[in-house]
Amino acid sequence: MPEEKHNKKGQSNVQELSNEIENLTNQIQELVEQLKRERADAINLRRRFDEEKKALSAYHKTEIIKDLLPIVDNFERSLKHVPKDLKDNPYIEGINGIVKQFETVFEKLGVRKIVSLNQVFDPNFHEAIAVDDSLDGENEIVSEELQAGYMLDSDVLRPALVKVKRQTN
Repeated sequence: MPEEKHNKKGQSNVQELSNEIENLTNQIQELVEQLKRERADAINLRRRFDEEKKALSAYHKTEIIKDLLPIVDNFERSLKHVPKDLKDNPYIEGINGIVKQFETVFEKLGVRKIVSLNQVFDPNFHEAIAVDDSLDGENEIVSEELQAGYMLDSDVLRPALVKVKRQTN
């Protein structure tokens, strides 16, 4: 009988240990699953943060460029009204150099002018502020660019302000 008691006690100890091992294994599996979820959350959070950082950077880049465009416009307007006898003046050449520097920087940033003159009017890229109705035709053609329009990559930063005339094919 003592052996039988000892066997039952041994079996119950084995059963207890087996149950404890099973419980610990389940806890480990739960903790591993929680860790996987936490890692996935951290990766998603990092990805969202990077996307938001890129979007914010692009927004600020766009706003800075928009702030610089009127300055370039003023330089270009002043160059259009230079008297002929001052065309070769070093001061005027310096202003031309400044405009070229702006163009170089804009090009590096992915900014380009919208080609407008003699193009078919496109409201996605042009804003008509004057229309010459003296001609008949079915096509609206940009006859004059009053203010340059600009694109940043594939987005319109500012549409070109244009004068439009009607023209037949």
